[in-house]
Amino acid sequence: MKSYIHFIRHGITEGIQKKWYYGSVDIPLVEEGIRVLNEFKDQGIYPELGDADCYTSGMLRANQTFHVIYGDVPFTPITDLREMNFGDWECLTYKEIQQRPEHETWIATTDGSFQFPGGGDSILSFYDRIQKGLDQLTGLHRMKELARRHDGGDAVSIVVCHGGTISAAMEHWFPGERENFWQWIPVTGRGFTVEFENGEPVRFTEI
Repeated sequence: MKSYIHFIRHGITEGIQKKWYYGSVDIPLVEEGIRVLNEFKDQGIYPELGDADCYTSGMLRANQTFHVIYGDVPFTPITDLREMNFGDWECLTYKEIQQRPEHETWIATTDGSFQFPGGGDSILSFYDRIQKGLDQLTGLHRMKELARRHDGGDAVSIVVCHGGTISAAMEHWFPGERENFWQWIPVTGRGFTVEFENGEPVRFTEI
């Protein structure tokens, strides 16, 4: 038996087109996003569905991406895998954020404790939440592994979520493999396949 978790980043949104800082605002895919996802699908880059267990972050753009790729298939939301919440800075560009009075404090805070104004995340709280989501995901995937040992098939889970979420997961599971958090963020509609052995992530490939 082989064991895989496939992570796929959602497609293009207005926030990506306009280079917003956004995560908690629940915006949909744009037409370009749907078109690009269908192009990737036609290229055959996505893992086959088979009898995989399927998950999303529960956010609209992730749910839409899942349905574009896999059709009307049920999935389970894991809401702790949501993207970072930027609070009052949601849907602002970096140029606009530079005009905010808290900007200099944000830049000067290097320990991850700065909380985005208006009840947003800090880097530390974001990582803590993602860790809870990963614990839930890997627990469910472990149950899939146990079930597949009886029939000899592979244990496969598919997760459609967000760039920051995927980056945090990969940085946690493969520390030192890439220089920083940002280098783990996949292109929209792409992601990573993580292979597990004895319950531990051992290698990855790009989708």
